[in-house]
Amino acid sequence: MLLHLSTWPEVETYLSHSTGIILPIGSTEQHGPTGLIGTDAICAEAIARGTGEATHAIVSPTLNVGMALHHMAFPGTISFRPSTLINVITDYITSLARHGFNKFFFINGHGGNIATLKAAFAETYAHLGDLQLPNANLVQCQVGNWFMCRSVYKLAKELYGDQEGSHATPSEVAVTQYLYPEAIKQATLSEEVAKGYPIYGAADFRRHYPDGRMGSNPALATPEHGKQLYELAVKDLSQSYLEFVNPT
Repeated sequence: MLLHLSTWPEVETYLSHSTGIILPIGSTEQHGPTGLIGTDAICAEAIARGTGEATHAIVSPTLNVGMALHHMAFPGTISFRPSTLINVITDYITSLARHGFNKFFFINGHGGNIATLKAAFAETYAHLGDLQLPNANLVQCQVGNWFMCRSVYKLAKELYGDQEGSHATPSEVAVTQYLYPEAIKQATLSEEVAKGYPIYGAADFRRHYPDGRMGSNPALATPEHGKQLYELAVKDLSQSYLEFVNPT
């Protein structure tokens, strides 16, 4: 059930039997010479929708822009500042909490969002308390990073080994190839790819990672791999969501 394709009476009916909601969040940022700029949002949205179908949960519109300031030296990247993203997430949750949603399960596609999401949750709990909403003490938030699911991580290592890297990875590129086979990109990739440098500002990032990759070889990606990774992510995150909304 997609929130943006529902009516308010349908949402009201949903809330009569569940207060859980899945919120996909990604990023709009460079992913190397062959990775789509929308990779992180594309993956998060598709996996969130699959998880919603599997668990009969409502899925919110995707937050397509995340915290990607370190990628701003590459054309096409769009980023929120951490403070902006915190405010956006706080407003998202507050709006939905006013309607009676209590369990907010974010499916995240971008590692750079993790710290900001956790800070946003802390801000939101305090904000809801200040508003004295009736359900303020019931609101709980959790992050499911699809690329960190145990089964996904295991398969990626089996398929790509050390060439999985940590950005513009073959695993995330494979998922986009599965979802959008018409948008598969080709480019010549250097055999040597930088890895291991800490992340600071955008100019420093591009100096150390000139083509945008971080230890990865996305040329190994295939749509068939993407299908496997997608299905594993949906299975793992569906279990996590159900455990979150229905704790034993």
